[in-house]
Amino acid sequence: MACRHGGAETDGSLGMNEDSMTGIDNVLARLAMIDERHGPLPPLLLGLTLLTGMIDAISYLRLGHVFVANMTGNVVFLGFAAAGVTDFSVPASLTAIAAFLAGAYVGGRAGRQQVSHRGRLFWLAILLECLLIAAAWTLNAFNTQLDPAISHYGLIILLGLMMGAQNAVVRRLAVPDLTTTVLTLTLTGLAADLPPPAGSRLRRIASVVTMFVGALIGDLLVLRAETGIALAVAFALLVAISLVAFTGRNSNKAWTSFR
Repeated sequence: MACRHGGAETDGSLGMNEDSMTGIDNVLARLAMIDERHGPLPPLLLGLTLLTGMIDAISYLRLGHVFVANMTGNVVFLGFAAAGVTDFSVPASLTAIAAFLAGAYVGGRAGRQQVSHRGRLFWLAILLECLLIAAAWTLNAFNTQLDPAISHYGLIILLGLMMGAQNAVVRRLAVPDLTTTVLTLTLTGLAADLPPPAGSRLRRIASVVTMFVGALIGDLLVLRAETGIALAVAFALLVAISLVAFTGRNSNKAWTSFR
């Protein structure tokens, strides 16, 4: 039932006028980081940031102290290994870097070919990631029946390909402050640009927190359960992201265009 108070018509059951509802919608959109320019991409990229934390936790703890997403750390690990520091491996680090570069090449090619629709590029990239992590989970499931080296380096290659492709596509999408794999520039911007714009500050903080949470989840799953379960959870996360991305693959809204 509608009633009037102070000249403004309100809904008696909700106690809110249309302007206040619009304000709430704006707040919710800001918290979800959804805007006209980038649409649903920011929260989806946060999902990939969570994934990155999980995958790097898996690779570091179970694949011989190597990263498959953080190439800065990987190059440093390569230096450690070359200097003879124990627990680090030159072949493993080189394999991770090579796989990442190959994945980045594939993602870059896809980005150059898909020049008209960001939503479709993102969805195709997520499908590729789903295939690669499913292959990694399958390989891990049969690792007892394979030569340990095949399983070990096979996982590095599959996960490195996945992270390289993701990084290249995210670079092509060009959503500010959401690289999904690198936090150095994010943290630098958070401090150097004080006080940053509200939207930028929220994205940067959310990116750092999400990466931390992903690494924490990955660590707990690997150390208290097993690698296969950690990979299965990462796969489920990618499937959830792909279902959301599916709805935007044919959208004609402004955020889908490259500009």
